[in-house]
Amino acid sequence: MAGAAPTTAFGQAVIGPPGSGKTTYCLGMSEFLRALGRRVAVVNLDPANEGLPYECAVDVGELVGLGDVMDALQLGPNGGLLYCMEYLEANLDWLRAKLDPLRGHYFLFDCPGQVELCTHHGALRSIFSQMTQWDLRLTAVHLVDSHYCTDPAKFISVLCTSLATMLHVELPHVNLLSKMDLIEHYGKLAFNLDYYTEVLDLSYLLDHLASDPFFRHYRQLNEKLVQLIEDYSLVSFIPLNIQDKESIQRVLQAVDKANGYCFGVQEQRSLEAMMSAAMGADFHFSSTLGLQEKYLAPSEQSVEQEAMQL
Repeated sequence: MAGAAPTTAFGQAVIGPPGSGKTTYCLGMSEFLRALGRRVAVVNLDPANEGLPYECAVDVGELVGLGDVMDALQLGPNGGLLYCMEYLEANLDWLRAKLDPLRGHYFLFDCPGQVELCTHHGALRSIFSQMTQWDLRLTAVHLVDSHYCTDPAKFISVLCTSLATMLHVELPHVNLLSKMDLIEHYGKLAFNLDYYTEVLDLSYLLDHLASDPFFRHYRQLNEKLVQLIEDYSLVSFIPLNIQDKESIQRVLQAVDKANGYCFGVQEQRSLEAMMSAAMGADFHFSSTLGLQEKYLAPSEQSVEQEAMQL
């Protein structure tokens, strides 16, 4: 039918531990996408979110409230949130009725921050799985606070959590190191930033931990954890400064590649104008390849060029 909304929709499932910057990311990314010309719908799936800074198209709080659940069932915040997600899973008809009129929009799902929802509890994964059945192509955007890079033990823990999340959620996945504008306030990094984003030889982290008397006793455990991470070879990070348009663009490019979204002509022109204004000079892209050459690492460029030749 002429003028009908497209059946396939695209979006991001924004996940990560509490305080990692998910809501701030949804605000910044939604503003960036609107400047590019995309119609954006931000969906709040976190019943604990209050005072949302963005315009919310769908709010799970209309279906179930965390405070009501805690009072009625005498549950704590974590147990109450798990119940809310299970309740949403059992009432997905409500969610679909809210999303169907928004076909043609690009979706940002602001998800709860309880780590167990993304590592072993099944409700959120089931919700994502059902949305893919509705022809909604999602990329999981997993935010991790960059301050964990300053502590080798915490960084190994974050790597394990990120790997468990990637395996459990079962969506195309992009890991972000958020709050990069604040990383200098967290302390000096033991290695260059590339070491943490590309998750290079982790044996150097083990040597760094060996200097700590406490962790010296757990060297074998840390060796096994590092071996597990390296055997899967799945985890890497993109640094994100939500205040920097170039940083947001690099993230968006990775997300669009993961879920198959294609740039439109009008969006390309909007991007050129936005980046020109941001840099105070003309900023031209002759093609999508030009954008990739600007932002992708050399290894990624070679992969993209080989793909285009094929």
